[in-house]
Amino acid sequence: MTAPKKKSSWLNLVVDFGPLLVFFLAYRHYAPDGEGNPLGTVAAVIKGTVAFMIATIAALIVSKWRLGHISPMLWLTTVLILGFGALTVIFHDPLWIQIKPTAVYLMFSGVLFFGLWRGKAMLKYLLQSAFEGLDEEGWMILSRNWAWFFLALAVLNTALVYTVSFDTWLQAKLWGFTVLSFVFTFSQLPMVLRHGMGESGKNEVIENLPHD
Repeated sequence: MTAPKKKSSWLNLVVDFGPLLVFFLAYRHYAPDGEGNPLGTVAAVIKGTVAFMIATIAALIVSKWRLGHISPMLWLTTVLILGFGALTVIFHDPLWIQIKPTAVYLMFSGVLFFGLWRGKAMLKYLLQSAFEGLDEEGWMILSRNWAWFFLALAVLNTALVYTVSFDTWLQAKLWGFTVLSFVFTFSQLPMVLRHGMGESGKNEVIENLPHD
């Protein structure tokens, strides 16, 4: 029997948010200065998307190699990134990679709401985590809260896609959405502590932050 891999907070963050940072850096490297040529912007998006796809596959491999598992959430996110990334490259249209987060958020929100309807806390299965001490009611509340939060992010992302420039959208996606996710996660800590998770479980909640 293979021994479980030791958890690493920094490695979880790299796996979760590294590919998006790679996309941002690649896009900024190739993006034209100023307003630039629209064709140049599209070319930069394509190069950034390819780098994003490669980094996502690398994150999948690292997760299996160093963390010992690949969560269903990471599998599903990777499939959508590769799918929408391929559409972006094939059609040379940045809209595909921009609406990818909306698709991810709606999918996770739908799965969680479906689980709630069936009386199951699907977040536990998506993360493949069992936070030590968290009772079933806590898991249900956490699933419900994340379902609504994912739905709100889907609406916000869609609004940004159709109202701001690609560069502004990317800045908001990398920095704004990440900060929102961390703030929302921290806001759940009092609830999970009330439902059986000890103080030592705080780091585990942050390490298993759902992402897109």
